[in-house]
Amino acid sequence: MGVSTASPEKGISVVTVDFPPVNALPVQGWYDLADAVRTAGRDPEIRCVVLAAEGRGFNAGVDIKELQRDPGHDALIGVNRGCYEAFAAVHECEVPVVAAVHGFCLGGGIGLVGTADAIVASDDATFGLPELDRGALGAATHLARLVPGHLMRALYYTSRTATAAELHAHGSVWRVVPRAGLHAAALELAREIARKDGHLIRLAKAAINGIDPVDVRRSYRFEQGFTFEAALSGTAGRVRDTFGKEETSG
Repeated sequence: MGVSTASPEKGISVVTVDFPPVNALPVQGWYDLADAVRTAGRDPEIRCVVLAAEGRGFNAGVDIKELQRDPGHDALIGVNRGCYEAFAAVHECEVPVVAAVHGFCLGGGIGLVGTADAIVASDDATFGLPELDRGALGAATHLARLVPGHLMRALYYTSRTATAAELHAHGSVWRVVPRAGLHAAALELAREIARKDGHLIRLAKAAINGIDPVDVRRSYRFEQGFTFEAALSGTAGRVRDTFGKEETSG
């Protein structure tokens, strides 16, 4: 359980997240993920990083129960900083990052795939931001990198999800494959990237980041300010306390 790193082939590092039951990461998990991605990217032998997950889905965002257990704001501050570092680590990784997504990709998962360089998804993958149902805000910055602006707003306001096929139609998912073939498809793309000259691929990553139209660090940090405002006003706690109760009510 946790974050692990493997190198199945020359030039490729696979960072895998495994936090049962749904890969909702605690504060330390986000920092561990950031450290693993940065470490892999710094390795001069690595030319591509694959970000993958075990279990039922790619990522269910933050561990809401950890936030609920904290009577103050330490957990909220910690998870906001941890997410900020993890998303930045993927975006700033010295080599391209390929996200291999299966099942659900929610909340913080959008932050990870929205900062990745390419996405390969299984045909059962769904993507969305349930933030408004969880007493939080954020990652619209990253969802906006996956879908057009008006669709991003509609998905954000409704907490609805989009399928891998829909994102493929928008050009943000590279390939959609059967679940059983996801790992192989992600490695296939990583292998093609890893064939490039190691120095040149790092220059290419830095150059492409430099022409991003939106500063994702600054944009996401701006969003996080509204998460704190919601927390201080009491709105976040009131909405968050309904989490997990919808399924058992009625």
